[in-house]
Amino acid sequence: MKVLGIGVDIIQNKRIKVLIKNNNFIKRIYGKNEIEFSKKITNKENYFAKRFAAKESLSKALGTGFRNKLNYKDIQIFNNNLGKPYYHISPKIKNMVNKKFKVKNFNLFLSISDEKDYSIAFTILQVQ
Repeated sequence: MKVLGIGVDIIQNKRIKVLIKNNNFIKRIYGKNEIEFSKKITNKENYFAKRFAAKESLSKALGTGFRNKLNYKDIQIFNNNLGKPYYHISPKIKNMVNKKFKVKNFNLFLSISDEKDYSIAFTILQVQ
């Protein structure tokens, strides 16, 4: 299997703590499912920080950053029943990968972590 891209991002949690006080920021960056799930989370600062880092990490793995009409809300992070995070692969992301890398079948691997001051995300984009 061939790796098409990797991305990593780290963010200071207090930066997100300030930003999430603004409801417009949350609505601009996070999808409906992410916002809904956040209601079950006690530590919203780290929850949103990890997802922000994951969105940045995927944009880097794609090699585009947030250009070519890629928006933060195009990337959503969910958790499986064991809590493992994963990317919801939207049609827009599928199309971008297909156009840039000329592949239809691919995997996205995501690892996110946090501690008191920082959250980090690492992404691997790989051909199936």
